[in-house]
Amino acid sequence: MPARLRALVTVLCAAVLGALLPAATAHAASRTVQGGRLDWGIKASFQSYVTGPIAKGSYSLTGGAATIGGGFRFHSASGSYDGATGAFRAGFSGGVRFLGHRTDSGAYQLDLTLSRPTVSVSGSSGTLYLDVVSKAKDTGAVTTSRQVPFATLSLGGIDMRGDGDEVVLNNLPATLTAQGATSFAGYYTAGTALDPVSLSADVRPAAVAASPKPTTTPEASKSPAQKKSSGGELKNGAVDWGVRRTFREYVTGDIARGGWKLSAGAQDGGALFRFPKGEGTFEKGDLHASFAGTVAFTGENGLDLRLGGVRAVVEDGRGTLYADVTSPDFTGKKVPLVTFAAKGLKAKDGLAKVTEAPAKLTSRGAAAFGGMYQAGTEMDPVSLAVALTASAALPALPDLGSTPTASASPSASPSAARESAEPVASSTGDGGGFPALPVGLGAGALLLAGAAYAVVRARRTRLAVETAPDKATGPAAEGGPGTGAGPGPRG
Repeated sequence: MPARLRALVTVLCAAVLGALLPAATAHAASRTVQGGRLDWGIKASFQSYVTGPIAKGSYSLTGGAATIGGGFRFHSASGSYDGATGAFRAGFSGGVRFLGHRTDSGAYQLDLTLSRPTVSVSGSSGTLYLDVVSKAKDTGAVTTSRQVPFATLSLGGIDMRGDGDEVVLNNLPATLTAQGATSFAGYYTAGTALDPVSLSADVRPAAVAASPKPTTTPEASKSPAQKKSSGGELKNGAVDWGVRRTFREYVTGDIARGGWKLSAGAQDGGALFRFPKGEGTFEKGDLHASFAGTVAFTGENGLDLRLGGVRAVVEDGRGTLYADVTSPDFTGKKVPLVTFAAKGLKAKDGLAKVTEAPAKLTSRGAAAFGGMYQAGTEMDPVSLAVALTASAALPALPDLGSTPTASASPSASPSAARESAEPVASSTGDGGGFPALPVGLGAGALLLAGAAYAVVRARRTRLAVETAPDKATGPAAEGGPGTGAGPGPRG
């Protein structure tokens, strides 16, 4: 573009910004973060060390956390976002516990739990806070710390200001702080590079988020029947079940290279699938109910498994979860997949529920999974809730927020994201010499800005940081504990 034309466009952009920025920033301020997910692998070499031949350990998920590729997904973002200044703070739910180096007594020398991550961004940098419970390597002393400033996050100069309805930060480089190193039980030193952090969070006007509609009828206004109903026809219900964590990891891993799709009303809770719209009866602790929704797992090597028509039966304190199963090698209606304990199931305030009951695979369930697991194998726990009154509210599903667009969402391959380093997105636009424009710039201004439109369009309602792969090679280059890089999580 000729220099004179380029200068003219720059002047137009400056004039438009001067006229519109005060109104845009005023509109962008005072927002609430409600709903979203954070994806983070903590440190790839640490995972390999824990589950490898030296530590011979494992990890478990808590608080509704899930696995996503080689990393972990935390859910239900809540916090605030100031579009005028770009200040952002959001906390997420869930945690992960690592165990390793089991002693003859059955105790573990390595015992570390990381939970409730919070991301705070101000200016061009941010901080990742965590609740940490750790056991010291040498003394075995257990320390519990709340919201430790665990890692610093680099935004690479991204402009966080705007008035969009979603904040998306992709593959932010993370560096262990001194406080993080201490709470990490000394496995790494301050300044160590951790896995990058990706998050997406929904942003809502404060006035709307501050006045949610009540989900239950106030107790004083309930009728005696609503307060004491303990049986009869169901008004609503849901089953929450993740099938099996390692099965989901197999589906999305390097062997099957697949995924799953939900239909007919099934919902994704990160670590579980919700089958809603329960219908049936509940009488004196016995339940007979059917639920909506289907989940279909597909992938390479012939993976094609569909589960739908979910039913739950509880009799004499013992529960069975059924499903209609379709696969190339097995098809069946109302197949008993798993059994679970439901002793003493009672209704309280119109709601009867089972929370994370341990579940075991049946012989028919083993056949449905093509012999991948033996009968008696522990599967993901079963949670169910049935409402006997119209006002009884079901437990909340983990809130993953809106699904980010493909261009702004967290990396589809967290293992590849671990290789990332310097951000490539910046405030300099597309390299053509035009000034970066704020996220909230309106369509009328875009027409005046001319050639700058292509730069703004992708950033109009979302904020994103993208990173490029570096040349690091494997856990050894990352300085992981020990030298073990054994197989990934099993069991």
